[in-house]
Amino acid sequence: PSMPWEASRIERRGIDDGRQSALRPSSSVQQPRFHPGGTLVSVRDDTGYLVVWVGDRPLVDEPFEHAGPTWGPGQRSFAVSGDGSAIAFTRNEDGFGRLCVALVATGEVRELGRGVHGQLSWVGDRIVALRSGARTPTEVALYDARSGARSTVVTAPTATWDRASLVEPVLIEVTAADGGVVPARLYEADRVAGTPRRLIAWVHGGPTDQWQVAFMPRIEFWRSRGWDVVIPDHRGSTGHGRAHQQSMNGRWGELDVDDTAAVVRSLHARSIGAPERTVMMGGSAGGFTVLGILGRHPDLACAAVVSYPVTDLVDLAERSHRFERHSVRSLVGEPGTPAVDARYLDRSPVTFAHRIATPLLVFHGEDDPVVPVAQSRELADRIASAGGDVELIVYPGEGHGFRNPEHQRDEYERTERFLELHVR
Repeated sequence: PSMPWEASRIERRGIDDGRQSALRPSSSVQQPRFHPGGTLVSVRDDTGYLVVWVGDRPLVDEPFEHAGPTWGPGQRSFAVSGDGSAIAFTRNEDGFGRLCVALVATGEVRELGRGVHGQLSWVGDRIVALRSGARTPTEVALYDARSGARSTVVTAPTATWDRASLVEPVLIEVTAADGGVVPARLYEADRVAGTPRRLIAWVHGGPTDQWQVAFMPRIEFWRSRGWDVVIPDHRGSTGHGRAHQQSMNGRWGELDVDDTAAVVRSLHARSIGAPERTVMMGGSAGGFTVLGILGRHPDLACAAVVSYPVTDLVDLAERSHRFERHSVRSLVGEPGTPAVDARYLDRSPVTFAHRIATPLLVFHGEDDPVVPVAQSRELADRIASAGGDVELIVYPGEGHGFRNPEHQRDEYERTERFLELHVR
């Protein structure tokens, strides 16, 4: 079975006559809804980018994504006007967001506002969306569809943040060893002149995902403590077209690792961090990539922090939850041949745990249904048996991500103590 972003279809069945038909695009499709005239409107990536389609043509054929990967139902990245003459849609510009409106008849585009938008609704002359940005806590925004004027209905609490101190990230592009282009966004900390720069390289999960430039207090927490933070979009990430997203198939644990390493090395070459002042961080698939870096590029960082990481690909393919269980076959390969079976072993961190000498802090939820906690326990045991420096924290009652505020606070405090101990 394919993941939704690899291949999908829309099934139609008549309510009165029961007739059934299917829309089977060449790749993936999502968010089926209807234009007032009865035409199907959806988001497809037939053109190479995930854009809004009206019937059998793209609303706007452009090199930007209009939606994210379908990890779950309920995404609303476009909205049709009541008279059907226009469609509002979100645009992803290398991780930076924008809200646009296009005329259905001509495809003419008008830009309404910057920021990451979602959950769009269009009623009368008003467009409502959830809006966020690097310096904008999540808010309900209201746009006048005619004038483009924006007002804020309600904003998430911001009492603990001085918005004037927040920054927009800088977009960078790095050329990997094989010639591939790896985009990344760098959040630069305020620094005292002459102070060596410290760097956190934070790898998103998924791996089919992306951290857009939305309000992320976790990043700002570390920036406020003098850390530059870089978010790489290694190949396999979304937001840069289907080719970039699909290019990691069969190469998970290899291409993502080398792409992230290339981003970190390029920053070191610019004196943004150095191996003795660089920390790798990541959760889930991002933790898997970080562990791969510790095994394949041990000279890049002096410490690493991972949360609920994938450490055993064979176990993940057999025991992960139903939705993702088959994704490993696309990302690594169809098992059953010696060459592919070897990939599952060679790229699993438990296999090369004895080579992980970088001090490592691991967090995991005891009730994780996606990545079983046994994976982190096995990794920690093997690193410790080989004489490595590893600490494992297991939170009771937590799943794939931590919800208990006490556990969240403990995670920050432990991480900060860990970095003070290992970073010069």
